[in-house]
Amino acid sequence: MRGFWVNDALEESPLSADAVLDVSGLTTRFSTPDGVVHAVNDVSFELRAGEFLGVVGESGSGKSVTMMSLLKLIPMPPGHIDAGVADFGGDDLLSIDAAALRTIRGGQIGFIFQDPMTSLNPVLTVGKQLCEPVMLHTGADRKGAKARAIELLDLVGIPDAAQRFKNYPHELSGGMRQRVMIAMALACEPKVIIADEPTTALDVTIQAQIIDLVKDLREKLNTAVIWITHDLGVVAGLADRVIVMYGGRIVEQSPVAELYARPEHPYTQGLLNSVPRIDQKGGELTSIPGQPPSLLSEPTGCSFAPRCPYAFDRCLIETPRLAAVDAAGEHLSACFWDTAQGRERT
Repeated sequence: MRGFWVNDALEESPLSADAVLDVSGLTTRFSTPDGVVHAVNDVSFELRAGEFLGVVGESGSGKSVTMMSLLKLIPMPPGHIDAGVADFGGDDLLSIDAAALRTIRGGQIGFIFQDPMTSLNPVLTVGKQLCEPVMLHTGADRKGAKARAIELLDLVGIPDAAQRFKNYPHELSGGMRQRVMIAMALACEPKVIIADEPTTALDVTIQAQIIDLVKDLREKLNTAVIWITHDLGVVAGLADRVIVMYGGRIVEQSPVAELYARPEHPYTQGLLNSVPRIDQKGGELTSIPGQPPSLLSEPTGCSFAPRCPYAFDRCLIETPRLAAVDAAGEHLSACFWDTAQGRERT
């Protein structure tokens, strides 16, 4: 696929060379009665200061587990992190003690969950829940925390913030609850915000409002954002770079304009070809044949090989590693086949 539409402004979006988060070799497993689930397999990436990084892939590809593993938000047991380093300002998030991680989690790294109704405490007012991280991470007293909480509610566009401060989650609409979650993530002006499909449960109009809100806040606060989603349209309009995951691995990584114009991995091509386009009328959408891989067995070879139209013998026995496919080294793909040249990569 070539020539997929991307916001022209993104062509000139500068990326900082300074990494605020550097993840290397992250591997996460889950022990279940049916066997060990190999959820995340040797994942490495970096997040740059002020960058908007999109993470896309099918359900079960490892997107959420990867990011939750960084802050040890997965249930342990049955989950366990087998390997990896996550360097955040000189601290390894995967090895520091629980007290140090609590200081970072919510203070320097905010997390926005997919469903605010299950993430907010139903028996506490939203104001009390907003005050807690402010008091914990900044040392503010109750009066100062309340003032900050009302300021945050106003910042995320909740009308009559002082009154809403007293409301319980069930008294707010879905869009307002998600705005409260964003306010909580921003409470201590973190360096990084991780948003796990924060608009999935919302209607289209509210989705657009939340996306615009996050975009504006990122520009105002220069906060780096990791946005986990299966919506390629959202990524096209927001992200600086995109990570594509499949079978618990990163299969492609690229600046957003480059990825949509020249997708290199067959899985990425399949994802983009399955998206409706306003510049192409008629015809049927192209689906990816087959099913996602079972992660109950140790991955061997390329996990996409059974569904790939370009697969050959090497793909079944050898796991492809991410390698640069452009001169700048910004566009990486984990594939043995050069789809543009129609031959095996050397």
